[in-house]
Amino acid sequence: MRTHGNVQKHETSNPLQRRLIAAFHRQVVAEVRRAAPTCVLEVGCGEGYVLAELQRAGVDADLIGVDFSAPAIAAARGRLSAPAELHVGDARDVTSSFSGRRPDLVMMLEVLEHLEEPEAMLDDLSVLTTRHVLLSVPREPLFRGMNLLRLKNVRGLGNDPEHINHWTSRSFVKTVSRRFDIVTMVRPFPWTLVLARVR
Repeated sequence: MRTHGNVQKHETSNPLQRRLIAAFHRQVVAEVRRAAPTCVLEVGCGEGYVLAELQRAGVDADLIGVDFSAPAIAAARGRLSAPAELHVGDARDVTSSFSGRRPDLVMMLEVLEHLEEPEAMLDDLSVLTTRHVLLSVPREPLFRGMNLLRLKNVRGLGNDPEHINHWTSRSFVKTVSRRFDIVTMVRPFPWTLVLARVR
């Protein structure tokens, strides 16, 4: 379900939405450069849109993507060029396949809002990375308000039925800071994007 929505979001013909996604990608690239990683792991990479943006931007790091969806990883393989490394499964289970490398930046973008236990996932991410995490979630209540304005998910008052967690920028920073030290928090409209360091 999340993967299908991810394709719709990135492949939309809506010019405003395309501009918002492009601005989000530019901010992600800027934060990745700020972290200056040698190895980036994206957990929940879907069809590889963000990893492809990192490649296009010339980010000088090994790129690894993991997703539960085999069709999404197949699409990512078609989108990315070598030497990106892509795996189907749970990042906690496939890290032994990363050629002995441990990522110094782990990204989880637009995933935490879908998870039943996001705090437990943050604990897992703190073990997967040696230095930084880069995390994003929809910025509430702005995100739902935008949906209502375009008459999307009206019955749910603008809430995406797949989103089971909702954070303002402040509450998301508070959640992340329980496990990590915040480096930056930026708000590419309509998301919250946080770069943080492992304690």
